[in-house]
Amino acid sequence: MPDLKKKIAEPGIIVMDGATGTQLQKLGLPPGMGPELWNLDNPEAVKTHYRAYVEAGADAILTNSFGGTRARLEFENAGDKVHEINVAAAKLAREVAGDSVLVLGSMGPTGQLMEPMGLLTYEAAVEMFAEQAAALAEGGVDGIHIETMSDLQEVRAAIEGAHKATNLPVTVTMSFDTHGRTMMGVKPEDAVKELWQLDVLAVGVNCGRTLEENLTAVTAMRAAAPEATLIAKPNAGLPHVDGLGDAVYDVTPEIMADYALKFREQGVKMFGGCCGSNPEHILAVKNVLK
Repeated sequence: MPDLKKKIAEPGIIVMDGATGTQLQKLGLPPGMGPELWNLDNPEAVKTHYRAYVEAGADAILTNSFGGTRARLEFENAGDKVHEINVAAAKLAREVAGDSVLVLGSMGPTGQLMEPMGLLTYEAAVEMFAEQAAALAEGGVDGIHIETMSDLQEVRAAIEGAHKATNLPVTVTMSFDTHGRTMMGVKPEDAVKELWQLDVLAVGVNCGRTLEENLTAVTAMRAAAPEATLIAKPNAGLPHVDGLGDAVYDVTPEIMADYALKFREQGVKMFGGCCGSNPEHILAVKNVLK
């Protein structure tokens, strides 16, 4: 199986995949349905999704498990299937990736506010993330990727949960989408300073608003922690609705590839796309970063 720590120490950039949700919707995922349910209900479609990114040249793909915590799956009346859904997400990815492409277990926010703003305790969050991480590890992932976070306390819980349940390397990204901060007010420079101390392999940004805003956040991280290994997985811009009522993203593969070079200038070691990006974006990025 691929070794993430070894790969990240090599020259060059690890090209990650692009969006999951919007791509599965193109394959027929019903609006409003949790993509994770398809790991059990439509595994061939999930493998088709994974395969498209592998064929585009991605060095690493994320499992279809972003909303795979017990808290998130309870929204889908599937809280009793945490283990089954996450193991399937990882096994399907491993089947497609083989032994040449990295498989990273995606863990997103629980969807609940943590104390004191909400009811979710730190200890309960750690257990939820540990439960998910253990299942992803059982399914054969090469690392745990914690993404689209806005609350530093929840990120700490996710990192602790991943380390508690597995011996896998952990990477983490936050989303800076509110005037240069996360939704919970965290600044990029504060995020990298704190998270880089928590035994993670890489830290960075994902989702957000525009490529330029993500680049600004990465630049701030680089200045605040020159020694940190950085990741960027930005959206393909902000969507707008076309005449048919579909969400359209205006960032072309060529624009994404141009920005990949700008992110490389900041020493980013892992780069991919988030919402609205597709295999064409990843192919363009792969070609320009060769």
